[in-house]
Amino acid sequence: MNADILTSTKLKIQVALLAIVSLALLPTIATGHGGEEHVTGTVTKISDASVTVKTTAGKTVEIGFDAKMTTYVRAKQPIQKTDIKVGDRVAIHAMEVNEKLVAHSVELGAVKAAKQTAKH
Repeated sequence: MNADILTSTKLKIQVALLAIVSLALLPTIATGHGGEEHVTGTVTKISDASVTVKTTAGKTVEIGFDAKMTTYVRAKQPIQKTDIKVGDRVAIHAMEVNEKLVAHSVELGAVKAAKQTAKH
């Protein structure tokens, strides 16, 4: 009987320690991407210096570009910044630099194929 109580107590302690460690790691997991912010939404404005995105939550966010740091891709293929258009769906990883967000990577959604209409 004492062995059962000891085993049960050890199990409870292990579960409690696991819970504590999990809670301690939560802020690290929540920030993800090495402290970068993940912004997803639709491009509402584009310039040489920045992109404005209406997020999926309805918030408007301006994110700057860095000529040396920012990369641009569509469907896993590199593109140019000039390929970004108003209305494009984007996922941007950005970091705060001097109290402004600066894009590390800009990923555009795949281009939708034009609908073909068949005449009968």
